[in-house]
Amino acid sequence: MAKILVIGALGQLGSELTQALCEKYGKEAVIATDIRHPEIKPAFPFAILDVMDKEALRKLVQKEGIQQIFHLAAILSAKGEKNPQLAWNLNMTSLLNVLDIARENNIKKVFWPSSIAVFGPSTPKDNTPQTTIMDPNTVYGISKLAGERWCEYYYEKFGVDVRSIRYPGIISYKAQPGGGTTDYAIDIFIQALTTGKYECFLEADARLPMMYIDDAVRGTIELMDADADNLTVRSGYNLGAMSFTPEEIASEVMAHLENFEITYEPDFRQQIAASWPSSVDDSSARDDWKWDHAYDLGKLCEVMLKGMRELLENQSM
Repeated sequence: MAKILVIGALGQLGSELTQALCEKYGKEAVIATDIRHPEIKPAFPFAILDVMDKEALRKLVQKEGIQQIFHLAAILSAKGEKNPQLAWNLNMTSLLNVLDIARENNIKKVFWPSSIAVFGPSTPKDNTPQTTIMDPNTVYGISKLAGERWCEYYYEKFGVDVRSIRYPGIISYKAQPGGGTTDYAIDIFIQALTTGKYECFLEADARLPMMYIDDAVRGTIELMDADADNLTVRSGYNLGAMSFTPEEIASEVMAHLENFEITYEPDFRQQIAASWPSSVDDSSARDDWKWDHAYDLGKLCEVMLKGMRELLENQSM
């Protein structure tokens, strides 16, 4: 049986994407891996793998007959700024390990996540085009831009079918914030329900593209299922859903929790956010593989508050 390998399966995207892949293809077709043991037993088959260990990765791919790889392991924007060399080394070396092994073993498809962090201060902020000025000023963004170029290079030179999405901020109640600049849009719900107030590390009007996890997972699988002949982008597809500011999401939370309060104490993450788009033009994804989002801000807040309440109640039992 041709199998799917997920690297970084315990992360925010990885945990829910792996579950969706198991539901679509069956658990026996999916091998979930991470560098650490899960805190609780996952609902899918799991093995320890350090993607920086190229030989271990090669052996696993060959032993299991892997035909698709989802490489999700990375150090995100805010954490990356605290240790730039570690972030560069992990983000770049791991990708090159995956691309080399995919080429050597004729892997049918590879997915690697890019990010809106590839854009920078000189990039047009509103409706950011698919192809535009890209001058990232974080190590995370630099690594993602370099990664896009490597993905396109391996596709053009070696025929490796690499596919990628420039994710906006991804919001989920099932996974803790992972060190990204957009994490406030998750933490705000936790604090609203536990303390009734939130101190935001971004300015009130810092508008950023965002996406609910269900849309991100569905979009990823739809891209991987798309006919290769229809794909015109081999760097990373812009993918949009909604854009909002901390002030706007706070107002939506207040519509459900009248006594909720928000204050603002911007830190180094505000400078990162200021270099990113406020919205993206994702017409290439909509044209090439019929992408369409399902969640807007109102629907996002409803599902996040409901899910977070249930999660907190279960944790207190």
